[in-house]
Amino acid sequence: MVFRRACGFVSLVAILLGCVSVRAQQPTPPPAKPLTGHERMQLWRQSRASVYLNDYAELSRYRDVDAAVRPPVSGENRVVFYGDSITDGWRLGDYFGGKPYINRGISGQTTSQLLLRFRQDVIDLKPKAVVILAGTNDIAGNTGPMSVQEIEANYATIAELARLHNINVIYSSVLPVHEYTEEAGDMFAQRSPEKIVELNRWLKSYCANPSNGCRYLDYFTVMVDEKGHMKKDLSNDGLHPNEAGYAVMAPLVGAAIEKALAGGQSP
Repeated sequence: MVFRRACGFVSLVAILLGCVSVRAQQPTPPPAKPLTGHERMQLWRQSRASVYLNDYAELSRYRDVDAAVRPPVSGENRVVFYGDSITDGWRLGDYFGGKPYINRGISGQTTSQLLLRFRQDVIDLKPKAVVILAGTNDIAGNTGPMSVQEIEANYATIAELARLHNINVIYSSVLPVHEYTEEAGDMFAQRSPEKIVELNRWLKSYCANPSNGCRYLDYFTVMVDEKGHMKKDLSNDGLHPNEAGYAVMAPLVGAAIEKALAGGQSP
């Protein structure tokens, strides 16, 4: 009886050891293939599906705070800063403390979305001027493929709406991008420097036409390096300005606002 139990125990141990041996011999699965920049963009866009289906322009972001904004008082030089994450992340109070400047940036947005929320987030606030910084996400394809001509058409339509409501338009150049840091990989790959230059060339020409009633704000020239990329010290991720980047931008936009409110012509 004891012998049988011992044999049974030995057999059980042998079976367990055999299972361990078989498991140990299983080949290690190969590491997952790194996603391409295009694949990562598609995953990001899929994560935004609920927004695009339910509130494409993200009107809910500022709806309540817009409703609470009081009408401008006499002599108030109200200005709306309007755009994507570069505007959204700009702490205006740190650079323009005390001035009646309102931030209406939303991260990730394209000019198509900005056009749709322009009445709620700009016109209805009755500013004297709007500073628009957009276009980089259109180039990246955040809301789908966009041709340069389609982006330009959105720029023009926004300017026409502003002109109808006596709002001075300051069109900021699209910022350069860089690939100097590990964080910058996709930011740079998704945004063609050539398209950025093409859009800026069109914007400058559009603003130079007095009948369009716009001023061109050239951030690009002072933020670009000899390779045509964003200067490394102005952005940590290759796209969004850091504190040093915003410090470069602040006096430029301040001067542009003063000239626009005074009726000066775009250079």
